[in-house]
Formats: sequence, structure tokens, C-alpha cells
Amino acid sequence: MTLGELCRQDRDRQLAWLEDYLRIPSISSSPEHAEEVRRCGRFSVSEMERIGLEHGQLLETGGHPVAYADWLHAPNAPTVLVYGHYDVQPVDPLDLWDSPPFDPRIRDRDLYARGAVDDKGQVLMHWAAIEALLKLHGRLPLNLKLLIEGEEEIGSPHLDAFIQERLDLLRADVAVISDTAMYGHGIPSLCYGLRGLTYLQIDVHGPNSDLHSGSFGGAVANPCNALAALLSRLKDDAGRILIPGFYDDVRPLSAAERTELAKLPFDEVAYRTAIGVDELVGEPDCTPLERLWARPTLDVNGIWGGFQGAGAKTIIPAEAHAKVSCRLVPDQDPERIARLVEDYVRAITPAGVRVEVRQLHGGRPSITPIDHPATLAAKRALERAFEKEVVFMREGGSIPVVATFDSLLHVPTVLLGVGLPDEHAHAPNERLNLDNFYRGILAVAYLWQELASSPIA
Repeated sequence: MTLGELCRQDRDRQLAWLEDYLRIPSISSSPEHAEEVRRCGRFSVSEMERIGLEHGQLLETGGHPVAYADWLHAPNAPTVLVYGHYDVQPVDPLDLWDSPPFDPRIRDRDLYARGAVDDKGQVLMHWAAIEALLKLHGRLPLNLKLLIEGEEEIGSPHLDAFIQERLDLLRADVAVISDTAMYGHGIPSLCYGLRGLTYLQIDVHGPNSDLHSGSFGGAVANPCNALAALLSRLKDDAGRILIPGFYDDVRPLSAAERTELAKLPFDEVAYRTAIGVDELVGEPDCTPLERLWARPTLDVNGIWGGFQGAGAKTIIPAEAHAKVSCRLVPDQDPERIARLVEDYVRAITPAGVRVEVRQLHGGRPSITPIDHPATLAAKRALERAFEKEVVFMREGGSIPVVATFDSLLHVPTVLLGVGLPDEHAHAPNERLNLDNFYRGILAVAYLWQELASSPIA
């Protein structure tokens, strides 16, 4: 029996297996669901041991635990660290779900449930691939370590310290993550780059209390006016960021990358129509995909201050605030960018107010070159499973653990995801296309075979 025949034979059982996983309401942000999150961690450990992995442990982190197991019986082969997460997003608003979020339902070859694509379905692809290889051959072609965490949806607050404390346990030659989407329906894709992030809050302070605008207007600086003025000076009309030094470390796209991105079937009219805008904006010398994936950004995510109720209240507010995020690309450093933003904001702050800039969160960008042996192995595996040519893409968002693997474990990461952009991750009616799920199992199994003979160790 071939690997493909065995996987096709097991599809009904693989689906029932995933449905059991999805029924556990492992909402990591909800204190009321803390025990369910832990139960899902225990389920993850027990299932990994059941399929033949060893050293299964539920490891404490100071928050929700990490599920770990491994198989280390290929002494001359590479070691791969597989990362995923078993926690899920909240389900609100519940009334927008067409079926209960933790009662999996199938409609039109899609499986609907919270966590279906993000990330339980993609975690279980790895389990099913391991199970199939062990059934077929009695062993795996390489060494595997699986780390399935329970806090990804709340920013993995304990994960970096967990990894730092267990470097020997987690040491590997390459990491693999299946928590990303393909470019589109029927287009198997490899994501090779993620943007990083610097997230800041700008607080502008004026008088020690709100003031009557008739009595004080014209003599006292208005923090809302001052905030609007300084925010307007962060970018020019073409979308280029005006902060000195902001672009100094930006790694330009290579000719090969530009060629790969140009192959993608991007329909600007359909894209604009889908999101309800009349025109796309940004650096004029870059394509929309380049701006979305390979160029840094600066965006105001929220502004508040002063009177916002019904009717009128004539005041000069005491303070005003803004949340600002910068998406970063290789080789930008989030700490350096935060300092540059703060220095520039202080330099352009209008007279009569004082400003405070606080960094709230940061994450490094990451990239695994498209010609890296691990990336090429993943390309071959996906093409065998999907029987189509693979395209390369980047993503504009962030997966902070990728940068952690690079900085602490010094390993490249392969992002082998089979989700789709319209599968409502984090939203009501989350779903996973079952054809992609079954092909994803094959792709993972082929990946282990391809990596076993690749020069990555």
C-alpha cells in the first residue's frame, strides 16, 4: 500500500479525530475556560503518544501549558521542530455563527468550527502524517519534536522564556509551522517571509484639566489639535514614512523574489471591491503585493481624546492619545524603530503640550530564503501532494515565534499552511476546506521524506 492509498483509506477516521479535537472549547483568553484549555493540552499529549510519539509531557509555562512529544530514532537524519497551537480565539459574536462553534459541522466540503483552520486542523495534519508513516514503515525518516502551545491567541506571553529554559530539549535543524494560508483557492503556496511589529502609544498632555474653550481658547494649546498635527507629519502624501532612519535597514526584494511575486494572480479591482475602497495607496514604485508583504508601514490604529458624547461640550481637552503600529521587514529591529519613532515625535511635538511615547509590543520580522534547502524540500512536498506548481509568497502579519526560533535556536522556519484567506479565522463561521486538509496530511508526510535527504543538518 502506498502512502497516498493509506491516507485516503483513513479519511473518515481522520475527520472524526479532528472533530473530537475541535469540540474542546480551549479559549485561552477566557479565565472561565482555563480548565478546558488544560484539558485540550492533555488531549494533545495523549494523542501524540497514541500515534507513536514518545516522551509526551504537558509542560508548565506560568500560564497555559505546552504539549510536547518527540520521536528521535534516526541518528543520521535531520531533526525537525514542529510548532503549533491548541488554543483558540473567543467565539463572539455568537449570534453570527450558523452552527455552534464547538459542534463541528460539514457544509460543501468545509468543516465549520472554532479552531478548524487556526490551528487545530493544521496541527492534526502533522499527527495524521506521522501516524501514516509509522503505520506504513514502522519508523520515521527523520527526528521530530512537536511543541504545541496553549497561548498563541493571547500573544504567547510565556513562550520565549519557556524556549530559553529548554534550549537542549528543543534543539533542531529546522522548524516547521502550519498556521498560515495559501494565496488562494487551488493555489498551493509557501510563505517564506513575515513582517515584524512595533506597537506604540502616543499620549499628548496639555492643561491639568479640561478647560472652557471660550475662556482659554487661543491662549492654551489643545492636545487634540497637537496630536493631529504631529500624526500628519509621520508620512508624506505618497505614503512614505518621514521618520529619519526608518528605512535604513530595510532589505530590498531580490530580483528572484520580484519575479515570484509577479507570478501571483493579483486582481486589484477584485481586491478593492472586496474591501470596499475606491483606490489603493502606498509607495508608488512598489506593487500592491510588495507594499503588503515586503515594505514597512506606519499606521494609526486608534485616536481618542476630548468630548465624544451626544450634543456639544466646548472644551480644550486635557489630553489626547493615539495607538500607532509599524509593520517591519527584514532587517529592521523593533526596538530601534521604536526609538526612532519616539525621537521624531518628540522633535515635532507642537509647543504648549508634552508628549509621552510608550512601546506596548514588538516582534522581529523573519524570512527563510526561497532557495534554502528546507524551502525547496517543502516546495517539492507540496507539489507532490497538490499536483500543481507551488507559488512563493510573503505575509504582512507576524508570527513572533518564528523570530524566536531564529534568535534562540538559530534555525530557519518553513511555513507550510493550507488555510485559505476567506476561512474566517478569528471570526464567526471559521472553517477548513477538507480537500486542503487531506492533501495537507500528504504534504506533511512528503515533507518529512524530502527533508530527510536534504542538506539542512
